[in-house]
Amino acid sequence: MGRYRFIDRLVITVEGGKGGDGAVHFRREKYVPKGGPDGGDGGKGGDVYLVGDRSLYSLIDLRYKRHYKAENGQDARGDLNGRRGRDLEIRVPLGTLVIDEETGETLGEITEHGEKLLVARGGRGGFGNRHFATPTNRSPSKRTLGEMGERRRLRLELKLLSDVGLVGFPNAGKTTLLNALSGTSAKVGDWAFTTLTPNLGVLYTPHCRIVIGDVPGIIEGASEGKGLGLEFLRHLARVKVLMFVLDATADPKKQMKTLLREMEAYDPSLLSKPRIVLLNKVDLIEELPELPFGYIPVSAKTGENLDRVRLTLMKTVCPLKDRR
Repeated sequence: MGRYRFIDRLVITVEGGKGGDGAVHFRREKYVPKGGPDGGDGGKGGDVYLVGDRSLYSLIDLRYKRHYKAENGQDARGDLNGRRGRDLEIRVPLGTLVIDEETGETLGEITEHGEKLLVARGGRGGFGNRHFATPTNRSPSKRTLGEMGERRRLRLELKLLSDVGLVGFPNAGKTTLLNALSGTSAKVGDWAFTTLTPNLGVLYTPHCRIVIGDVPGIIEGASEGKGLGLEFLRHLARVKVLMFVLDATADPKKQMKTLLREMEAYDPSLLSKPRIVLLNKVDLIEELPELPFGYIPVSAKTGENLDRVRLTLMKTVCPLKDRR
């Protein structure tokens, strides 16, 4: 399985198409030695849109192409108007925040499937000489050229990561757990789990599709910017369910206390989200500890209780998705 870095923030350049040029042309009619001006107009340049796509969960598809330009409008040909340039639509995941990199202005946020956000207008087409005839100048040779399209540098930030956010310290085994859930040796029955990247997976249940995200672990002081914690914490505001992954070989009670403290310091509303607690690596301990909170004992290594995790996810997440 290849490894790809989850991309949730990048900068791209978008440019509307140039408008087509207007034309200078005169009617040619039988028995009319010099007809009036009838030069056509240039076509408008295409616009650039960002379009929400529920099948995308990362900005990784935009990583290798950073410049996007819509089609230019067609120049007028004689008395014929030029064709309008085709619009360009760039698909992005739901939850993509769009910011003008130069001005800092927030242009919008894509939250619905199929939602369009205009980010760069195409240039206006030029006028043909038909527009410049006057009583004193009935045969104008004047025309205008098409305008350049709007050009912007956009910063895209993905804030909607997943339905379920894995919360735990770097050594808790979150990635191993996610990979174990997607393993072919797991007894999945009617389930199918497809890993999109090592850090993001989709669990297909009989009732709904569940996106599970595993991104950099929280460390103590994450809410103050230490480590990569802030990069993760900002995503948790949008997930429906928090799934805590604790290391059974360490001090689970202390881990949970620290994780909750960091989350509360960053955003107290995070603590009101539904939560599932997993005690991982139980194959390495002799007996289960008594903790002041409920948990599911699991082993990502042996697959112990993974079916129970899937069932719990279905019962917890699917009703929340039905409320959309």
